[in-house]
Amino acid sequence: MTAIAFLRSCLFTIAFYLGSIVTVTGALLAGLVSRAGLYLGPKIWAGWFLWCSRWLTGVKINIEGEIPPGPHLFAIKHESAYETFLTLWLFTRPAVVMKAELKTIPVWGAAATRHGSIFVDREGSAAMLRTMMKAAQAAVRDGRPVVIFPEGTRVAVGATPPLAAGFAGLYKILKLPVVPVALDSGSAWPKGFVKRPGVVTFRFAAPIPPGLARDDIEARVHAAINQLQSPERGVAAPIALQASS
Repeated sequence: MTAIAFLRSCLFTIAFYLGSIVTVTGALLAGLVSRAGLYLGPKIWAGWFLWCSRWLTGVKINIEGEIPPGPHLFAIKHESAYETFLTLWLFTRPAVVMKAELKTIPVWGAAATRHGSIFVDREGSAAMLRTMMKAAQAAVRDGRPVVIFPEGTRVAVGATPPLAAGFAGLYKILKLPVVPVALDSGSAWPKGFVKRPGVVTFRFAAPIPPGLARDDIEARVHAAINQLQSPERGVAAPIALQASS
């Protein structure tokens, strides 16, 4: 840990969380006033996070591939808190599947609930899965993409655990193309206080059609979201969307 990285992390923490008091409260109030405000507020908050992480901690974002519009099931690798913030910036009106504990955060939990986040408990009970499916179906009927971290929880850098059961259930019932998203956020944005300057890559794979057998879809998504876990990353196709500057 260097003194400069520690100082930059201090500046980020102060600026981001002070700014969050304003932006999250504003998002909650805007959501009470209009439907447009309901989705604009969280996007502004995510943009504030992106600005603070870029200019205060030195963590840049690099996006490879295309993000298809409209209802899709996005399955994202989960190495750090970084990508959880970015879901609200990358996607339009996303319904994000997240752990139920986040709902208890003062103000933020209320804003996330209003935004249409899908809260699930870690036990993975049958009742929880049914609730998740119904909420996801409602989001799709409203024309929204559904975002899930298919490993079920944050994993260590380099770890490639099997996918949790909820992903296959969502894929089957929603009947949407699934877009796997690989990333390598854990090194620059590790668990803990100090963040490290660097570039976090999000690699969006081509959509996989609905209707595949469970073993097939799980194998394809597992391979795709773990592309950046290998030292042999290969050469990506031309970048369709770039935000690293």
